[in-house]
Amino acid sequence: QAQLVESGGGLVQAGGSLRLSCAASGLTFSGYSMAWFRQPPGKEREFVASINWNGRQTDYVDSVKGRFTISRDNAKNTVYLQMNALKPEDTAVYYCAGKDLRFAAYGYWGQGTQVTVSS
Repeated sequence: QAQLVESGGGLVQAGGSLRLSCAASGLTFSGYSMAWFRQPPGKEREFVASINWNGRQTDYVDSVKGRFTISRDNAKNTVYLQMNALKPEDTAVYYCAGKDLRFAAYGYWGQGTQVTVSS
């Protein structure tokens, strides 16, 4: 059974940094594109960043470009989100998601980790 488990969330002051991790199990990790989404309080879930199977292609929502970096280690079945220069508007539950290369949609999701940025 495939499972994604996020970690690394917490409370940080504006301007600070956090590194989120997402450990995958029960799937062939190198066969999946991975992404981070977030859901701010009272808002819809939104795309944050994605990375292709070999890490050579990444994509970011405009609001995090230059501040966040997505990366992956296929040997460790883990995807990361390095978040720098955090802003209060980055406060959200952050979710890891995986997409089988054969399909169009993200079919696997983690349980989420809370990130709170204080001003």
